[in-house]
Amino acid sequence: MATAGLMGKRRLEYENRTYGATGGVSQNNRCFGFRPAFRDAETGTVYPSLNAGGTPCPFHCLDGLPAEVVTERGASGQVTCVKSTLEAGFELEGEFYTRAQAADVVARSE
Repeated sequence: MATAGLMGKRRLEYENRTYGATGGVSQNNRCFGFRPAFRDAETGTVYPSLNAGGTPCPFHCLDGLPAEVVTERGASGQVTCVKSTLEAGFELEGEFYTRAQAADVVARSE
């Protein structure tokens, strides 16, 4: 069972519902150049969202994150939880944006 507070599939689903009608989700900000990413608040490291094979993923995917941030895997090896200090957001031109910040940029651009 996933530890409370960790980034996992349920938290990503919750965030997608919360920001669903805004630029805080990939399908609404991709055309502005945003790419899904994760930032570790503890280290400041930004990780692009990659699939298990290591290629860019068009949405937030935990499977391509490095082992040092993975805290739990399912029976088939898929990542189910990562460090609680990771947050989902977006990268644009070398800068990390939280979901709220990306939503704000998109709203101001429309």
